[in-house]
Formats: sequence, C-alpha cells, structure tokens
Amino acid sequence: MHILILGGGGFIGSRLAREILRNGGFPEHVQRLTLVDFTFPEGMLQDPRLNVVEGDFSEETVIRDVLQEKPDVIYHLAAVVSGEAEKNFELGMKVNFHASLQLLELCRTMGSRPRIVFASSCAVFGGDVSKPVTDDTRPEPRSSYGTQKAMVELLINDYSRRRFIDGRSLRLPTITVRPGKPNAATSSFLSGIIREPLHGIKASYPVAPETEFWLLSPRRVIEDFIHAATLEESRVEDNRVINLPGITASVQEMIDGLGRVTHAEVTQLISCEPDAFLQSIVLTWPPRYDTRRARELGFEGDASVEEIIRYYIEEEGIQL
Repeated sequence: MHILILGGGGFIGSRLAREILRNGGFPEHVQRLTLVDFTFPEGMLQDPRLNVVEGDFSEETVIRDVLQEKPDVIYHLAAVVSGEAEKNFELGMKVNFHASLQLLELCRTMGSRPRIVFASSCAVFGGDVSKPVTDDTRPEPRSSYGTQKAMVELLINDYSRRRFIDGRSLRLPTITVRPGKPNAATSSFLSGIIREPLHGIKASYPVAPETEFWLLSPRRVIEDFIHAATLEESRVEDNRVINLPGITASVQEMIDGLGRVTHAEVTQLISCEPDAFLQSIVLTWPPRYDTRRARELGFEGDASVEEIIRYYIEEEGIQL
C-alpha cells in the first residue's frame, strides 16, 4: 500500500505520518509513505518507506509527479488556514479550492481512483448557531475558508459518484491543544489558552468566556483519519461527508478544566482581549452537533476537556 499525505509537514500531517509508520492501522502493509509540503519539522522519523517531497501543493507539476506513483490513499490536509484565507482571498482560493480541484482532475484523468480523505471543517456551518448541527444541516459558511471547504466537499461527493475517486470528507471540530507557536487560524486562541499558561506564558481569548466551541484533540483526530481510510466504500454510500464527534465546551469551561488538571494559579495568566475580526468568524461556528452517524461508522471523540488537556501534558512531557 502506498499512502500520500498532502500537507505532510504540518502539525496534523507529520503526526499522522509518524502514527502510520509506527503503528499502521491499515489492513494492508504500508510499503510507501509520501509527504508533500513546503517545509518539514526537524526530527522526522527515519524510515525506508518514507519519501519526503518539498514543494507547493498548488503546482501541477508537483502533484502530477507524486500521483504518477499511484498512491492507494491520499490524505488531503493542505490548506491556507481560516484567518489567512479571510485576509487573503486570492491565496485562499488558489490553495483551498483551485488546487483541490486540480488534484481531483488529475486523479480523474490518470484513472487511478485513489481513496481520498479530505480535511474539511465545521467552518462550513453558520447561520443560527443556537441550533444543533445534524447530518442533514446544510452548510451556510460565513467565511471564505468555510466556503472553500464546502465547495471541495461537493466536488468530492460528485467525483466519488462518478467513480473517479473514492472520497470521504471529514468535518473537523477545532483541534486543540496544538503544540508550538500560534498560527494564523482564527481558532488558534483555543490552543493558546491551554498551551501558553502551561509554559508560564500569558494568553488571551477574544470572545466572552461563556462562548462555546466544538473541540477535538489531536490524538483523536489522528485515530479518526486512519479509521476514515479503512472504511469500506459501501458504508459511506452516497454521502461522503462526515461530521466528526467532538465535545462542546465554553472558554470558561476550558479554563476551569486547566485549573482542575493543574492548579488555579496557572489560569491567572489568561485574560480576555476582545477582537472584532476574530469574533466576526468564530461566533458563526455552531458549538453543538449530533454525530450519531459518525459514531455508528466507528469514529470517536474525547470524553472531556480535562482528557484533552491531559493528552497534551502527557505528549509534551510537561512536568506539573
């Protein structure tokens, strides 16, 4: 089996690669793993099965070359994040939409029919955020990023219907806690209010503390990505879009959870700093979901905010 990860140098992509190389999770033996990205983190696993390609996912020659190797599974994680896509419309369209269409067209014309797992987002939803999202809730994005993700979902459904690919689009909750430095995602503060205080650094959030969000840990999303690629096509049928399980938690509940896992003094490093630009996007995301279909298909979420925080502390080796 040959697996390709587009965006393989990012946090989720590199972590997914390590998990595949270490533990597999696929019914067939993984003989080759190809990663494509601009840059890659230091300390990538050394493995004879690993092929690292530094390049621009949106460049046709880069993608055409890796597709010539006929990957069986393609993880499409490459994207311009939400805040950057809102500020730079042209870049967001180039990478998030046009490059995705180019990928699908190359798969169609080359005739390999790979299984594609696409990282979509709960940002495809908007409108009345007081209503729980179900599998029948239609996308009403309130950002360019969410719109671009929704358009690719439709393409993946149609290209699968036409049997050009075997696709499945996973709508990700906000992934937290992400290690490292803050990025340009509008949801970055949801990792920052946990990550920074644990390292003795001040952090802030731009919304009212009672504001709720739909959350999933990095550990669980990696498990769900691997599970998505092993699902038989007959189980996903005509609807290739899956709302992943998560938990609903307010900013205050996250802060309180941090205090319970560590001690109350840590939470004193966190403050509220309202930001109109961030509010204009994140307040359009519904925080409550009915994900019974995903759970019936075998996808899993986290049990609690405290569990998410403990995962991060354990994986980063933080001494409390």
